[in-house]
Amino acid sequence: MGLHFGPVDVVAIGFPQPRVPGAVRAALLATLRTGAVTLLDLVVIRRAESGEVEILELIDLGEELGIADVVLARPGLAGQEDVDEIAEALALGTTAIVLVVEHTWARDLVATASDADAIVLVNERIPAPVVAAVAEMVQEGVPS
Repeated sequence: MGLHFGPVDVVAIGFPQPRVPGAVRAALLATLRTGAVTLLDLVVIRRAESGEVEILELIDLGEELGIADVVLARPGLAGQEDVDEIAEALALGTTAIVLVVEHTWARDLVATASDADAIVLVNERIPAPVVAAVAEMVQEGVPS
């Protein structure tokens, strides 16, 4: 038996200002406290007005984000190629946070299914805005 993980997502969220907003930091901490996800890696990318890019690891900004006590489960999983691509896309004076999160809630299910020689038939991520739009259409009685 090897290591078992739940599904893992890489999520990059861009902000129109040079710092990650406090409300986002608070929401991240609240989500981590639930245990539903495990933060495997975290990187903040800033593009200054001058165009200079700064890439910060959790150790560089734990105090700034108010998450100094968070321990990353697998630092280094945010691939440099992905980070560079996100950094290139950032507008001047903006920032992005890159999160690598494991869906911890699914870890036992995945391990048990793997041990039963099961295979994943479908694994599709539907963005939250799409879910909200479809749910609103259903609520209004519009056929989807």
